[in-house]
Amino acid sequence: MNSVALAVTDGMLHFELSLACEVFGSDLTHLVDPWYDFALCGPGPVRVGRFTMEPDSGLDGLASADLVIVPGWVDIDVAPPADLVDAVRAAHEAGARVASLCTGAFVLAAAGLLDGRRATTHWAHTRALADRHPRLEVDPDVLYVDNGSVLTSAGKAAAMDLCLHLVRLDHGSAVANTVARRLVVPPHRAGGQAQFVSAPVPARDDHPLAPLFPWAIERLDRALSVEDLARRANMSSRHLSRHFRAVTGTTPLQWLLTQRIRRAQELLETTGDSIDAIAEATGMGTAASLRRHFNRTVGVPPDTYRRTFRTSRAAGR
Repeated sequence: MNSVALAVTDGMLHFELSLACEVFGSDLTHLVDPWYDFALCGPGPVRVGRFTMEPDSGLDGLASADLVIVPGWVDIDVAPPADLVDAVRAAHEAGARVASLCTGAFVLAAAGLLDGRRATTHWAHTRALADRHPRLEVDPDVLYVDNGSVLTSAGKAAAMDLCLHLVRLDHGSAVANTVARRLVVPPHRAGGQAQFVSAPVPARDDHPLAPLFPWAIERLDRALSVEDLARRANMSSRHLSRHFRAVTGTTPLQWLLTQRIRRAQELLETTGDSIDAIAEATGMGTAASLRRHFNRTVGVPPDTYRRTFRTSRAAGR
């Protein structure tokens, strides 16, 4: 069982903190048994917004966790507590993965965990992070950054993206997608997607692109072009691309590729289908094409992904 410790101290943002509690602290053993062993670790009763929280253990409990999560910080002009910084550093030195949500990146930076690494935080505070910690590379245009043992996210909804990314790493895409459906959030937004787009994602069902997304996802086994999508949406290709960029922060073809990779991950996890069959089922055409795009996106070949996923699941059981 993976153990998750959520660091809590006075002055943290309750939204990001509650996201982590909801994902890792809920009883989801009906999906994966065991789920996560979750604990709140803090110096004592802490005030988070209008709420008071009682930690399960002191900050020294971070050092025994497999994953440590540091939520956002209300006032970035106030230095994070030294005992929190020391505890986060000790946990990383003990072998824990450490993930920050939103401005929690300032804690990781103070602990020296981001030196020489790429990192992100809420777009409104990226300049302050870069100015205060010149030894790290701040990327203001991504949702989250995964450096392996150290991960950082942008603000608010991007914190959920990182939490789901961690679930996906531990339990696979199918489980992460089920958790996302339970929370009624998008199942996967790639970390490299833009933090901020010029227009918000439309909440109205009557938006011109609203019916297009499920229509395309049901047809991932087909060779869909921008013209196919534009024709379905009853608009020009240029108009479609403009709408797509405003809604998703990416291009129609890049969005399609992301959905195809996600589908390939699910099939690799849940079936014994050959790479050729999965390439056909996801619209990749050939096994060579699937391997090239999968390796570039996920970081490993599909065969390795399948073996690693099944080995980790067996070890978990």
